[in-house]
Parts: sequence; C-alpha cells; structure tokens
Amino acid sequence: MTSPKAQTKHPPVIQKLERLGDRSWRRDSMLYFLTSLLWKQPSLQAVDVRQHIVWLFDNTAYLRATPITKGLKVSWHSEIVACVFQRDSRKDMSKIVAMIADLIGLDGEIGTERETRHQITRRLRPFLYHVMPAHLMMLEIPQPNSTTIIQQLGPTNSSGISSQVVNMGSCHIADGTMIRSYLRGSRDNVTMETIFAGPKGWLVISDIDDTIKYTKTSESTGILRTTFVEEPRPIAGMPDLYSRMQRELAPAWFYVSASPYNLYPFLREFIQTYFTPGTLVLRDSSWLDVTELVKSFTVNTMEYKVKQIEKIRHRFPQRQVICIGDSTQKDPEAYAEIYKKHPHWIRAIWIRKVTDVPHLEEQNSAGRFKAAFQGIPDRVWKVFEQPEVVADLVDTLNGPLQK
Repeated sequence: MTSPKAQTKHPPVIQKLERLGDRSWRRDSMLYFLTSLLWKQPSLQAVDVRQHIVWLFDNTAYLRATPITKGLKVSWHSEIVACVFQRDSRKDMSKIVAMIADLIGLDGEIGTERETRHQITRRLRPFLYHVMPAHLMMLEIPQPNSTTIIQQLGPTNSSGISSQVVNMGSCHIADGTMIRSYLRGSRDNVTMETIFAGPKGWLVISDIDDTIKYTKTSESTGILRTTFVEEPRPIAGMPDLYSRMQRELAPAWFYVSASPYNLYPFLREFIQTYFTPGTLVLRDSSWLDVTELVKSFTVNTMEYKVKQIEKIRHRFPQRQVICIGDSTQKDPEAYAEIYKKHPHWIRAIWIRKVTDVPHLEEQNSAGRFKAAFQGIPDRVWKVFEQPEVVADLVDTLNGPLQK
C-alpha cells in the first residue's frame, strides 16, 4: 500500500481547484489566520443565538471515577463537542458554487442546473461560516430526578470548536438512558442527545464513507458530487446488518470518520435516517478551501482513526468491540494496529471490499489484506462484498471468546 502522503490522488483535479478557486476568499482566510496569530489573548464572549449558529454534537456517556476527599466518586461523564459560527456570514458563494459545478459537470442525471446549484449552495454553506473563537456557552443537562445540571462549555478554539469532558450526572442513571440537553437561551432549539452506556457490553466502531454511505472517496470529483449534489445513499445491505446488530447485541455506536466537522448536520441526518444513532466523531479542523476538503478524505486517515479509537478504548476498556470499515483508505491497517495493541478488546474486524468504484485493484488485492492482518487470527477479520456474509457471523459473537 502507498503511504498516506502518496494517497493524495488526482493532482489535475487538485490543481484545477486551486486554479479556479475564489482567490479573494483564500486571501481573506489567510488574513484572518495571520491576524489570529497576533491576537493571542482574545477577550472571552458569551454565545448569543441571535448572532451565532451553535451545533451541539450527540455523544455517549461513560462511568468515570473521580477522586474526592475520602475516596472515589463514580459518575457519568461525556465529551461534549460544540461549534460556534457567525450567523448570516459568507453570503456570497456564487464563485465557489460555480467552481464545484464546473468540476463535477451538470447533467440530467442530477437534476436541472438551477436545482443543482441550489443544492450545492445549501451543502456548502457550513464550510463558509465565519468560525467564532473565544466564546462561552451554558448547557442545561436534565436529570431523572427533575433537577438540572448547568455546565459551562468553552471557550471555543481558533476553529470555533469547544471539546471538553463534563459531568453528566449521578451514577444512578440507568444504562441505555437517553437524555436531551439544551443550550441555555436557545428556547430548546439547540440540543444534543446523550446515550448512557455502562462499562460492559458491545461497542461498534464504524467508518462512514464507502462503508455505510456511498461517497467514492477514491475519486476527487466523486467526493464533490456525493457531498454537495447527490442525496446520500446507504450501501445496499448495510442498514439491515446494523439493525441486526442492534437487535441482537445492543451495542454502543461510534461512527469515526475522517470527514471535516462541517459535515456534521449532513452526516447526522443520514445516520438517523438509515442507521442506529450514536456518537459521530469527525475531524476538528476548518478547511480554508475546497482543495483541503478533498484531501481530508484521504490524507493521514490511519493516524487520525487510531488516535480516536484509543480515546474510545480509554473510556470503554471492558466492552467487546466490532470494527467495520472498507478498502478504499486505511481502515484495515488502522484496525489491525488497534487489535495488535489490545487483542482482548477487539472481537471482530469486518472490511467491505469496495467493488463499485473503479481503479481499486491494489486496495482490494489479497496481498494487501494479508499484509495488513498478518499475525491476527483468521477468525477475527473478514473481508466481504455482500453484507449478508458478515450478518451470519453476528450470532457467533455472543459465544465464548476463543483463544
């Protein structure tokens, strides 16, 4: 396999993106970046929903022991991710929309030109919001006993993101409970859902692009078309497979993707439509141009995913884990690395061989999989084309762990 750096394919498309890109937009972004370097001590400000757009990511709570004066106190904790943008920012998107429309081509297969441009505009908007660093907000977390925990979030970083672990409530909240929390002052319009998952049971770590969603990550124009124009489509058979796992294993769900966080509303709606909701883990960087968006799907994905999966393991070390990915990027190598570090944590690795996208001969070769899973028992990993093949393995997972 090629290195992550060498995976940046289709240089003519990348060059065209750079050549056709809105230079004034990139110049403004660079000016903002240089200014931020000098602005080392920004004054903290409170979020105002009349001026700001706020996203709260759904999450999964875990039990954590924290030291107190005379011992340890066990309570629920969760990592809360919030994003803050300037409302009504980046209104003029015509040049960037035209650039994407030119790259993907407009034809009858994806609707009329006007409808397509409107779709691109809607999907593109979250990438062009002004991010709001140094902002604070208050979160209201309802409790089963009718009380409410008030938690401060922030300040947001230079990408407009706040990510922090917070206390979600008493250890007496039952495993499997779902609580909806609110941004104070939003009139319940800005919310997040927290699933409470105990220390034992099953846990699924799933990729998204070309694992459960048709994305064509091996083609730059395919990424642009499926991200900004087409309605998201699930991979055939995968919703049934995930429904079966939910019925028989009742796992905690983590969707770990290399996609940028700007796609959160788009991907969240897709997952809620076709799959069991869970925690959606995305890259916490805001891209300065469309070129960087295309690269984000392919560059350094292995390192990123290994880091995120290690965080999940730290919080759920006793759960039994199923890792599901595909052959387009580095899922086999990333999951294999995690297994070799924690062989008693990973019960199964399932890799979808992507055959509906051209030019994947190297990624789909038997030698690639043999090298990636060298030293890992055959019973642990499975490469499949049809989801029904691994669906039949779900029943065997509830049996005793083989040595």
